[in-house]
Amino acid sequence: MHASWLDNTPPDEQFQERSGIVTTVEAPKHLAQCKAKMIGKSVLGEPAMTGKLNLVMLMWSYIKVVIQDPGSVPENWKLVSEQNIEGGNSVALSDYASIENPTPTLSTEQIERRQSQSRGYCSKCQNGKPPRCHHCSVCQRCVLKMDHHCIWVVNCVGARNYKFFLLFVVYTFLISTLDTLVLLPSFIKFFRQAENQSLLPGNIAVIFLVFVLNLAFSLSLLCFVIMHASLLSSNTTSVEVYEKKKSAQWKYDMGWKRNFEQVFGANKVLWFFPLFSKKDMENIPALHGMEFPTRSNAVE
Repeated sequence: MHASWLDNTPPDEQFQERSGIVTTVEAPKHLAQCKAKMIGKSVLGEPAMTGKLNLVMLMWSYIKVVIQDPGSVPENWKLVSEQNIEGGNSVALSDYASIENPTPTLSTEQIERRQSQSRGYCSKCQNGKPPRCHHCSVCQRCVLKMDHHCIWVVNCVGARNYKFFLLFVVYTFLISTLDTLVLLPSFIKFFRQAENQSLLPGNIAVIFLVFVLNLAFSLSLLCFVIMHASLLSSNTTSVEVYEKKKSAQWKYDMGWKRNFEQVFGANKVLWFFPLFSKKDMENIPALHGMEFPTRSNAVE
């Protein structure tokens, strides 16, 4: 005999629990409890801190990519020439000169006309444009090593916040995948109850919709992660994809390890954090977005 007098659960909830019936009002509450497990514990039995840590890292990365400037071109700079530096070809800061010192044999209008036709000058900003720099029509300025303008972070993604953007995408993917795995047992359970006609059609729709949306979001993020992993391994941005196809060898592809370090830095401890070490900022000029090493045997 069931000792119902020891159970403090209200009679109506006892009936719902024993009969397996969950009303439409209770379905969202049940979903919220399932999704709360994502933060409280791991599906695979890992420490409870895993879900919380993912959420903290996601929010930290998101804030960083929103507030961090992607990199802008210094005022009154123009591209003059390209130089070879020790260790291979590179586009260096010394390749830029002030607009205040034009070539004396040419007029200012002739200089601007010539440079506006080259890739080293932006006619909209009326300023020099470093290599891999592109003009953003939304921000109305040139962005260093621009990848794209992201409406979700209300900011451009460029040289100085690309790492933060990638971490934000990866941690969002992990959270959404964990959410989907948490909902999976409830998804199966509710459909089994539906076969026994113990669940209302409205509840089935709610469970099905939430699970499918989480699954679709996780899969779409997975495709996004794979795409950017491919771009990262070849040291290419989204806007450089078509330019890369035209060249036999991509001149900025220095091998997957150096390509990775140009975005995440060489300090392995900080790879998973939206931070850069002082040493990396000093030793890896690509993190500033103004100069990039190139392959000496690259063929355009």
